[in-house]
Amino acid sequence: MKRLISIVTPCYNEGENVDELQRRLGLVFDELSEGYDFEVIAVENGSADDTPEKLAAIRRRDPRWKVLQLSRNWGMDGALTAGLTYARGDAAVVMASDLQDPPELIPHFVAKWEDGFENVYGVVTRRPDESLFRRTAANAFYRIINYLSETPVPRNASDFRLVDRKAYEAFNALGERNRMMRAMWGFIGFRSCGVEFERAPRHAGSSKYRVWPIFDFALRAILSYSFMPLKVIPFIGLASAGLSFLMLLGFVIRALFWGVPFDGFGTITSLVLMLFGLLFLFLGVVSEYIGMIYTETRHRPSYIVRSSLGLGDEAASGEALVPRNIRSKRARSA
Repeated sequence: MKRLISIVTPCYNEGENVDELQRRLGLVFDELSEGYDFEVIAVENGSADDTPEKLAAIRRRDPRWKVLQLSRNWGMDGALTAGLTYARGDAAVVMASDLQDPPELIPHFVAKWEDGFENVYGVVTRRPDESLFRRTAANAFYRIINYLSETPVPRNASDFRLVDRKAYEAFNALGERNRMMRAMWGFIGFRSCGVEFERAPRHAGSSKYRVWPIFDFALRAILSYSFMPLKVIPFIGLASAGLSFLMLLGFVIRALFWGVPFDGFGTITSLVLMLFGLLFLFLGVVSEYIGMIYTETRHRPSYIVRSSLGLGDEAASGEALVPRNIRSKRARSA
């Protein structure tokens, strides 16, 4: 009996790419058809172009394609979470729909999976269309999160990966709303390996990269997976207090032996500004954690489904507005 592999791909304003994605995935499916069946869960993520119509047309041509339309844009992680919730394969491949994640790499992922690896992730060796600023920022992000996190993220690891059913079901069981998927895969464990590839330029359309949203994502990813910033605050406070005491002791000794050379206004002002600057910096870190705690305690879903094609009648009903993992928790508590 053939094993089923689910392909989960978020689609946000990718009307120019989805037809080519279908063509190239079809070639991969034909290559692996002797041993595997496939389904594609295309998560339409609140697009403003003709992506929904293009996906519906693809579904009519190829019943292996299934469409999950979300109520708005829920970000890459929200869309991937939605797709993995509805996946039913023995393994699932998560990939972008702009063809920067090459479908032709999937057979290599499958081969590693057959060797016993349960989390096979892509490792980007080169990004030819990215700016120096973005490459520098990405390197800095990986250095910081690997230093702070208890579950380091492999350098240049991509969201493009194949995960065994055991791995993605464990991922689906995680309940947090502030998600950084690359770190979450490391947290759940399982036997992992990387496959190197060169990221291609976009097939068509424009990049969704924006500096501030990416910075906000990186900050929340670091804070979501490490308490180190909170642990550092007392040590910096002690160091600042010790430094202030030593400076005060030095001024007292100088005043006793050599007199008071100046009124000390500049020194006092500098110390006050330094201490208040540190105070507000620490309050900012604590406020970010409090904000994330507030988000978690509201128990709002990571996505909301508007409609679906090919995913069963229940996905088109009003109950499907509540994600499956939330419904299962409600059923257990009832």
